[in-house]
Amino acid sequence: MTTLTKICGLSTADALDAALAEHADFVGFVFFPPSPRNVPLDLARDLGTLVQGRAHKVALTVDADDAFHAAIVEAIKPDALQLHGQETAERVVALKERFGLPVIKAMPVGTRDDLGAVAAYAGVADWLLFDARAPKDATRPGGHGNTFDWTLLKNLDPRLRFMLSGGLGPGNVGQALAMTGAPAVDVSSGVEVRPGVKDPSKIADFIRAVREADAARVGAASSV
Repeated sequence: MTTLTKICGLSTADALDAALAEHADFVGFVFFPPSPRNVPLDLARDLGTLVQGRAHKVALTVDADDAFHAAIVEAIKPDALQLHGQETAERVVALKERFGLPVIKAMPVGTRDDLGAVAAYAGVADWLLFDARAPKDATRPGGHGNTFDWTLLKNLDPRLRFMLSGGLGPGNVGQALAMTGAPAVDVSSGVEVRPGVKDPSKIADFIRAVREADAARVGAASSV
């Protein structure tokens, strides 16, 4: 099984090039001004043209209205929308119908109770993204570099399409995959030198670590 990789919060051509060179499956652009990874529409348009079909472009928003989504879609022509706020299941459906794009719905996880919302979104979102719940005083819902208890995901429906996020990096993504069997992983702060500034070498290290974890799982399965 090949784990899909998503590099989120890209804001420079060098970082984007690194993700594409290592064959990341998804590249994410953040459209949320309080975030240090926020990209203006003009810059996003320029970066989007560099992708040239080599990865799926994902536009991340937080409780954005239809007008802002329309401007984003016009600027970068994303392959998917990522909703990282308090959007309801009904809102997911409405955006899918309006823009005709797949939706990734982020879900904050701190305790097992947080997974109670899975049922409401599993039937409408194309992917669920499990991220660590933000600190109470946070000004943004993600990108804080915190992990959560991965064992909380042990009893998920094996048919559920989900991405694992929250505090992942080259040094722990292999363990995370071994514990969760996640079909996809998402990283942002774990490949940065400081908030909002990606390190191309860390991006490469992260994707290679995922590939090594995949190879280890295949090897373990074949030896049984």
